[in-house]
Amino acid sequence: MDLRALLRRYRNGDGRGLAAYNPVMMLRLILYGYCVGKRSSRQLEKATYDEVPFRYLAGNQHPDHDTIAAFRKEHLASLGGYFVDVLQLCWKAGMVKVGQVAIDGTKIRANADRNRSFRYNQLSEQEQALQKQVEQMLAEAAQCDAEEDALYGEGRKPEELPEELRSAKTRREKIREIGSGCNGKRRNARRRLGKSMPSQVKHRNNAARKRFERATQTVEKKNPLCSFTDGDSAIMPNPAGGFLQGYNAQVAVEGSAQVIVAAEMSNDAADSKQLVPMVKAAEQALRQACKVEAAGVAAEAIGDEGAAANKSGAVIAEILADAGYFYVEALQDEVFQDKAALVTPDSRKQMKEHKPRNMHAVAQQMRAKLSTEEGKKRYARRAAIVEPVFAWIKQVRGMRSFLLRGLDAVRNEWRIICLTQNLLKLQRYRAANSAS
Repeated sequence: MDLRALLRRYRNGDGRGLAAYNPVMMLRLILYGYCVGKRSSRQLEKATYDEVPFRYLAGNQHPDHDTIAAFRKEHLASLGGYFVDVLQLCWKAGMVKVGQVAIDGTKIRANADRNRSFRYNQLSEQEQALQKQVEQMLAEAAQCDAEEDALYGEGRKPEELPEELRSAKTRREKIREIGSGCNGKRRNARRRLGKSMPSQVKHRNNAARKRFERATQTVEKKNPLCSFTDGDSAIMPNPAGGFLQGYNAQVAVEGSAQVIVAAEMSNDAADSKQLVPMVKAAEQALRQACKVEAAGVAAEAIGDEGAAANKSGAVIAEILADAGYFYVEALQDEVFQDKAALVTPDSRKQMKEHKPRNMHAVAQQMRAKLSTEEGKKRYARRAAIVEPVFAWIKQVRGMRSFLLRGLDAVRNEWRIICLTQNLLKLQRYRAANSAS
């Protein structure tokens, strides 16, 4: 791994204070901690005393939890950037055979309490009530000051505002900040789509018109949920049932050794808008890490159509994704001009009941492609490629919630989780090859 940027920040110090812990040692502790399920800075500090592997990696030093937390916070973007370095290690070991890539997402809990989320209209009502409370307290304080000036004379140092006034004012400002953030998201959506309905949307089906109307309606009518603890997180359906306050974690996994080639994060519960960004992120990461211009994959691995697309010079030849990613506009994007795509337009319930809903020409073509024996065989590999990765991360390693807050911080933490998943895969791959 290329650690020059990390080390450079410590070599150019100002010479004040005690010498810092070796950043390579701190990086070892954090990455190994993520590998074995110890992410908390307090857990890591305790492990440097109690567990031999951590004592070895720390060189028998014991950085306290504040130091570990500060190091992770300061270098979080760099830690997430090492995802590409680990992917390059997997490539050099012969694990990454580019060609077939499966994309999927999973919902992971945010470091936020669902009960601390409120509707935008609720926040507006609370803000108005607190505004009245503050005005009443200020009026009472002004009246009290006037009475004291009349009693004791002017020029006396004014009394400090009461504690309950400061708390109400602070809470009102927080509510206003969160409310403006919710309103800003809706304003940006309206700006992207325009104030009036485009002509191409008017002549589409009812679903397209409804999506446009939902995206452009006012924030008061939309009445979104806003979280006090992590404003970037959102209420999402929980695969285990019910709902959770969390994020939609996305991965792209290559088809030979289940190496994660792209890891991104979204606070949108739907997967449909993530297909194109994930394909672009996977290609970019592969070009950076593997230094490849085109993947030489046999036709029997990805089919005749995938092999033909692969000859055009694309890094990825075939994309596999479930029904949540089927979006006509996404599949018509230019990124798929040199790639084969197998994305089913029908959910399991629709296939079981033989009641397809999407009758667009693109959906009909995809159904015809998936109905062939070759299409069924190739698409069947999707679950075998990507689902075990989520099983390892969430069930085996216990990564069911994030420690950090905010979309950018959570995105980098997700990349750390995924790069350590690749490190574990690399360790097992090397052990298996050395044994054989």
